[in-house]
Amino acid sequence: MYIWEQRHWPHFKWDESVLRPTLDAVRLLQGRVLGKTEAVHGQADLDVEMDALIQNAIRTSEIEGERLDVGSVRSSVVRQLGLEQAGVSARTTPESEALVELLLQSTHQLDEQLSREQLCLWQSMLFVQGPGVLGNVRVGELRGDHPMQVVSGRLDRPTVHFEAPPRGQLEAGLDAFIAWFNQPPLGLDALVRAGITHLWLLTLHPFDDGNGRVTRAVTDRALAQAERQSVRFYSLSAAIMTRRQAYYDHLESAQKGSLDITPWLLWFLDTLKEALEQALLRIDRVLMKATFWQRHATTVLNERQIKVLNRLLDTAGEEFEQGINARKYQSLAKVSKATATRDLAELLEKGCLSKLPGGGRSTRYSVLLGRTVDGSL
Repeated sequence: MYIWEQRHWPHFKWDESVLRPTLDAVRLLQGRVLGKTEAVHGQADLDVEMDALIQNAIRTSEIEGERLDVGSVRSSVVRQLGLEQAGVSARTTPESEALVELLLQSTHQLDEQLSREQLCLWQSMLFVQGPGVLGNVRVGELRGDHPMQVVSGRLDRPTVHFEAPPRGQLEAGLDAFIAWFNQPPLGLDALVRAGITHLWLLTLHPFDDGNGRVTRAVTDRALAQAERQSVRFYSLSAAIMTRRQAYYDHLESAQKGSLDITPWLLWFLDTLKEALEQALLRIDRVLMKATFWQRHATTVLNERQIKVLNRLLDTAGEEFEQGINARKYQSLAKVSKATATRDLAELLEKGCLSKLPGGGRSTRYSVLLGRTVDGSL
């Protein structure tokens, strides 16, 4: 028996005393994240928002097995936030443009009532190029009459996690969810509401495809409303991606369990806690990046050098924890070995990179994160 087949569905129950320690920890971290961002002003503040939005767009798609081009997502974020940033090309894709717009809509219009029409619009934005390779996805409308199984994994060997309510129950179920979301019960903890939002909408699975990304966007709205803060400085999707298998396991357990969703809420809140902990580290990294470019504001660099430095500095550069060598520079900048070697030598000479221990063919470099005039990082 699935959760939606329970007699009192969707009247969820939970033990708030079990959730309380994690709720308190999450709120403490929320305060630390907001406090750290409030201490930042100007471009650095926008850079923190930009970093979180890029992470959200990339990871919410990656959870579904879709890999977006990082450069295109970055360009779309920069354009839609009205920013200017060195080393960012004007190249975007319709997919990156639509997804970034969806994520901004979901959190920048906090007081707008959720509606079926809006959910359908957001789902259609995920298929701006059409219904996909299979050609059988209904775009901008609710799913068809066929049974809806929620799966993950390869197309030829999918893992079935649960089956959604039949099509005949969908309209009434979705309307009930929307009414609850727009007018939540008095006294309902706002973070618990976000966890219920995620489970309830994913259970309904209202579309042929795109349910996960739409659900995470609606969850982001619930979190933004909980904080009364439309600007997002952390990415729940990034934290979910780091524990993707557990995400599906807990969803499956919740679907086959009772209306007491305490275990699901505990996992959701713990994942939110991880998202905030990741955010604190990312904010420090973004600030170091802003300081780096401030220090090199007058350093003459070519476009490919700026591109590689940004890659090393931003969150997409985690793969370079052991530094970068000439061969990797060739791959990133799409240049010859001689040009890569010359560019790296110039970056070393100009104080942008430092040489790591070792030499010869194994010579590796890392970004030189110096100090500002006042001595801070």
